[in-house]
Amino acid sequence: MDVQRIILIGALCLISYMLVLQWNQDYGQPAEAQQATTSVSAYETQPVATDLPAADDSAQKGDLPATAVQAQQASLIDVKTDVLNVVIDTKGGDIIQVSLPDYKASLGSELPFVLLEQTSNRTYVSQSGLVGRNGPDASPNGRPTYTSAQSEFDLDGQESISVDLTYTTEDSVQITKRYTFSKGSYEVGLEFIVNNQSSETWKANLFGQIKRDRSDDPTSTTEMGMQSYLGPVFSTLENNYQKYDFDDIDDSPFKESSKDGWVAMSQHYFLSAWIPEKGAEYNYQSRKLNGNYIVGFLSPDFSVPAGESKTVTANFFAGPKDQEIMELADQDLDLTVDYGVLWWIASPLYMLLKWVYGLVGNWGLAIIGITIIVKAALFQLNAKAFKSMAKMRKFGPEMTRLKELYGDDRQKMSQEMMKLYQKEKINPLGGCLPIVAQMPIFIALYWVLMESVDLRHAEFLYLADLSVKDPYFILPIIMGASMFIQQMLNPTPPDPMQAKIMKMLPIMFTFFFLWFPAGLTLYWVVNNILSIAQQYVINKQIENE
Repeated sequence: MDVQRIILIGALCLISYMLVLQWNQDYGQPAEAQQATTSVSAYETQPVATDLPAADDSAQKGDLPATAVQAQQASLIDVKTDVLNVVIDTKGGDIIQVSLPDYKASLGSELPFVLLEQTSNRTYVSQSGLVGRNGPDASPNGRPTYTSAQSEFDLDGQESISVDLTYTTEDSVQITKRYTFSKGSYEVGLEFIVNNQSSETWKANLFGQIKRDRSDDPTSTTEMGMQSYLGPVFSTLENNYQKYDFDDIDDSPFKESSKDGWVAMSQHYFLSAWIPEKGAEYNYQSRKLNGNYIVGFLSPDFSVPAGESKTVTANFFAGPKDQEIMELADQDLDLTVDYGVLWWIASPLYMLLKWVYGLVGNWGLAIIGITIIVKAALFQLNAKAFKSMAKMRKFGPEMTRLKELYGDDRQKMSQEMMKLYQKEKINPLGGCLPIVAQMPIFIALYWVLMESVDLRHAEFLYLADLSVKDPYFILPIIMGASMFIQQMLNPTPPDPMQAKIMKMLPIMFTFFFLWFPAGLTLYWVVNNILSIAQQYVINKQIENE
């Protein structure tokens, strides 16, 4: 190849690289970062149809009562802990905003990530209350308006704080809706304390539900390939992890009775979930109203005799999909970190990745570390495959001679080839073993790196976020170059068409990896470099023999 051709090819590669960078600048940038949001009461400006469950038989069918609430001025309560910023609407006592100070809205932003909010552009809230025969949320006049001793609460170094919302019914039943927030916890405890000072037995049903529109997931970062699940999830005794997405709700409402369990709304990296008190049979439901999707639970009847008090409880979780945190919240809640059919490989890989991170303190170095460990575990398998490929390369001229000698007699050529393979102990399929063995690991690690909230905004060298694509496409280019070098060390396929296809693979893989998470591309680059080193040494050994 003359110098002029080299210069032309180099210039073409440089121009192509600059074009890809400019395209990424114009069309491949992530969505705009979240702006500072202020949630407002849904009842502040106009009447809206009630979206609460009915406690009679109609609830089992997903129907809704036809009552309406009256417009009135809403009052909001701000609650701050070390890990949660929460806004509570006194109309109904619902949680209408949750932001997470430890997780920023976007890379470089100082704003906390907003998980729940109720604005003109987006609805994603947590609702709870008492319905049924005497439940105040089932009143024809609309949901109750609670009162609170103060409008701001701050954990401020305490272990926990309680936010009490109080309401007294017309028949002298005092209801306290109490939220409990604890230090370092993404769980919010809910208690309804019913003090029945009336002359009759009081009955109601507790409900907890999550209402969300069909807006996009603001944390979704994958531009190509598999997407993280967005939508409702139910857990019951019969099925401890059941996705029931928005399209399913459009087709038919979910309804199932089960002892214990939970209901959640899952998205990439973050989760909200209602976890009712253990030991009772709950109705789990879904329905759609005015473009919003509602999923929740309804408790069985509970009674409060005249002159007595009773407390019913539930927990609400709103936070990151961190497996250790979710395991503490409730059984099987960690299954919302969905690794697919290869979970049995992905789960140990995640634990190994966390262990390596504990040693090195950087997620990029942890990915390199886990790559070395996986490579060491597959060392012998790779060594056998590389030896087979090295022998194929060494006896390539002999195979070419046999092809020229018996080219017109395919049967004779196959027989002579088999004799050569047996004599030199060559496995023509041996070179496929490393790829076959690593593909399940590669796919499982893809899900580990995509689902791990730990990698969100994790830095490594020039990379500001390992959970998204390399903005300069340096790693994909290195990965493609390493694949090309590997091909140079491998024997050339005897079939000309197969040889041409193999030469195209580095280009095709480079294109695919342009949009892969940088952490995954880093794994593949390190894996290729280690493979090149191992294969080079084995080739030299075979040649010396």
